[in-house]
Amino acid sequence: MSLESGNLSYRMFYMRPGLPEDHLDKFARYALPPIETLGSGDITGWVSGRHLLDRNITDENAYLAGYLRLTLCKAERKIPPALLKAECKMEELAEMQARGISFLKRKEKAEIKKQVVERLLPEMPPTLTGIDFVCEQNSEILYATAISDKQMDAFSIQFKEATGIGLIPLTPFTVAAHERKVDLRDLAPTSFSPDCPDDTAEDQIGRDFLTWLWYFSEACGGIASLDVGSASVMIEGPLSFIFEGNGAHETVLRKGMPVVSAEAKTALTCGKKLKRAKVTFACNENSWTTNLDADDFALRGTKLPQGENLDPVSRFQDRVLAMESLREIIIGFYQRFLDERLNKDEWQAVRADIHKWVSNRKTRV
Repeated sequence: MSLESGNLSYRMFYMRPGLPEDHLDKFARYALPPIETLGSGDITGWVSGRHLLDRNITDENAYLAGYLRLTLCKAERKIPPALLKAECKMEELAEMQARGISFLKRKEKAEIKKQVVERLLPEMPPTLTGIDFVCEQNSEILYATAISDKQMDAFSIQFKEATGIGLIPLTPFTVAAHERKVDLRDLAPTSFSPDCPDDTAEDQIGRDFLTWLWYFSEACGGIASLDVGSASVMIEGPLSFIFEGNGAHETVLRKGMPVVSAEAKTALTCGKKLKRAKVTFACNENSWTTNLDADDFALRGTKLPQGENLDPVSRFQDRVLAMESLREIIIGFYQRFLDERLNKDEWQAVRADIHKWVSNRKTRV
């Protein structure tokens, strides 16, 4: 998924420490091996952001608009499933006809498949995939299109191997530790439902935050004064609720008007909280729409503010600045939430208001 155009799905990371002065040399030492060396396995390495075969990592092609822009590329050969199935079936039919039998044992089929793979795989063209990242040289924040846990683990391992720098994903817990110097692991759970006591609630601060955002947007006007300026928030569907209790653990509302549906009120009343939702933020005449994952602050299908018809370099710079602004807005709202959540007296009043918000929700059929 390219950082230069379209909607983005990505995660944010802290870099500890920042990039060393010789970081380009380090990445160059772990550049993608020549594609000609690809055998039956896979090869992985760094390439510039220009294209997935640009192994020449230099200051000229690794930086764009002043930002370091590289890609972790993986090359492998794959046999299309339909082709593999057809080739195996042909070999099985030929084997049965030659031996005058009507079926093959499982072990025999497995051996035929192994032989077909060994024959076809060297003929397959390389398949290239990439995980893009961008950061400023002197910044502690990095953005990467490593959206799944598997991608994130692979990216973090390769990044540390090349640079010696450990990446810490921005999550509700790490942001609280970094921005507020607090450990949220000992924070007692809280219920957002008037029908569920606190001791039955899940201990998931990210879901508390996303559900609080919904409450804040509807019951408190949705506008907050943040470091980046006056910002507003609006929750839209689809909505994904979750509660690891009895009955249905997860409820996903997609079509119609999920926010004002009876099903949404039922989910809240039963103690479920938002795990993922489509959220629109607005600040300084710009707006961002993203599917925010409460557990890990992953951003999916993020629509950045529409910029002017600029040249490619300026457009890329605008997009990265928009990503940075979105991070500041999300963290700003999160700190606003923490101000209330970590103050016992204040939270009691907020919690009571949330219970009223849940109970008095108007729904549409």
